[in-house]
Amino acid sequence: MAASSSPNPRRAAAIATGAVLAALAFAPAVFPEFWLTNIIDRALIYGIIALSLTFLAHYGGFVSLAQMAIAGIAGYTIAITVPEAIPANRLGLSLSYAAAVPLALLASTVAGLIVGAIAVRTREIYLLMITLATAVSFYYGVQTNLEYLNGYEGIRNVLGPQILGLPFRDPQVFHAVTLATAALLYGAVLYVVGSPFGLVLQGIRDNARRMSALGYHVALHRIAAFGVAGLIAGCGGILSTIYNIGISPGQVSTHATISILIMAVIGGLGHPVGAFLGALIFTLVDTFSASIYDRDRFNTLIGFVFLVIVLVSPDGVVGLVARGRELAQRLAALGSTAWKHSGHKREALVSPAHPSTDS
Repeated sequence: MAASSSPNPRRAAAIATGAVLAALAFAPAVFPEFWLTNIIDRALIYGIIALSLTFLAHYGGFVSLAQMAIAGIAGYTIAITVPEAIPANRLGLSLSYAAAVPLALLASTVAGLIVGAIAVRTREIYLLMITLATAVSFYYGVQTNLEYLNGYEGIRNVLGPQILGLPFRDPQVFHAVTLATAALLYGAVLYVVGSPFGLVLQGIRDNARRMSALGYHVALHRIAAFGVAGLIAGCGGILSTIYNIGISPGQVSTHATISILIMAVIGGLGHPVGAFLGALIFTLVDTFSASIYDRDRFNTLIGFVFLVIVLVSPDGVVGLVARGRELAQRLAALGSTAWKHSGHKREALVSPAHPSTDS
């Protein structure tokens, strides 16, 4: 009798991830430009920023509301350093994108480290309040800074570099870069959480006192986690700035900050893929809310979707899918058991109860 082999979850996840990436890679040949640019690419950008929050929340135990502000720091760094921006930067800098992008990522990483250093000794509601205060302060700071950041109007005409002679904002070029960035960051998060640093970080999340007794520097690991999240958010901030052809305070407002939290929770904080699932759902509702319900009632509609998903599955869409998979496996196991029992009954009916003997 052959032994039944259960499928390897990691292998199944890798196959599913590869299939999704392949489908997204061929999206320009299938979807019209509206769906490619306004739905898929925007969801990927939001998903990258939400990924930084998911990384902190699930593997570090910190729900940070400063991630959109950190993404905005990267966006403003790009906007005030590239030469074609309007109004022209007043810092006297005129950098190419090859120099401006690393500088923006450095700025977002340092910003993440600073936020981590401020919030390192707080947890739960106190961490939420400190990071929210940081985000609100940044929003009002950029809104009132007229000399360098152009205040409420922001900075426009940030078009991105040329890629192989093609403009960065060409739909296919932008999609390829955005998808590659999202895939690399997603893979990097999965690698980091399985590395010694990630395992220590999860140990600190579960029992910080025990990890400290084992000799690990708890505060330093937490600050480093905020730095990694800042780098991820910075990538999303750069892409968002080029996508919107500039940046303004509205892109780092309190509404945008809460939206990132909603995306992460809707998708599920239990796995990095939840950030992108939540971003896709949010983008779909945001785009089609005018035709579904009423554009002015978008907050009501997304709030209703949020409540339904959270009530049905507190772990978001990721938890819902996981429970569905477990249910399917149980039903398959019950069906297999029932089939075996029915087979034994048929054998008992066919075979005689006692062997016949010749008289």
